[in-house]
Amino acid sequence: MLSTLTKVLLHDDAEEGSGGVLQLVSFQLGHEIFAIDILDVQEIIRLADITHVPNAPHYVEGMVNLRGKIIPIINLRARFGLCVTEPTKDTRVIVVEVAHVILGFIVDSVEEVLRLPEECIESLPSTGRGGAAECHRGVGRVNGRLVMLLDLERLFGIRTSD
Repeated sequence: MLSTLTKVLLHDDAEEGSGGVLQLVSFQLGHEIFAIDILDVQEIIRLADITHVPNAPHYVEGMVNLRGKIIPIINLRARFGLCVTEPTKDTRVIVVEVAHVILGFIVDSVEEVLRLPEECIESLPSTGRGGAAECHRGVGRVNGRLVMLLDLERLFGIRTSD
């Protein structure tokens, strides 16, 4: 697991000094690959015992005690309206800090660390429903696969005070 996390893929068209390069942690939900900025990630942990919170939104699994800090755990499958599945040996919780709020979200598996030139990120095409723009920064192509980049502030409804 850790060896795949440390593996770095270079985009086919990437060249040294050709502009900004994003470093992203990619993960899988179902058959789709998503990614978030590596600077937002505090750690990646195995799924632990979760204390459920009554009357929480359907996508909030509950909370965990992570080394003395209580953090909410979001089921990303439920948040995206996907079928919720039983955890597997590959299921992980990605712990992030978003606008000074620490939380974790459950993913099917963590894939790898990617390097993606900023110029290779495109806007998502309009679907007419407005959903994609709600939580996506764009989409990139890495080794022939499409990777959807998430905007964590919009995804979790956290706004900065700036």
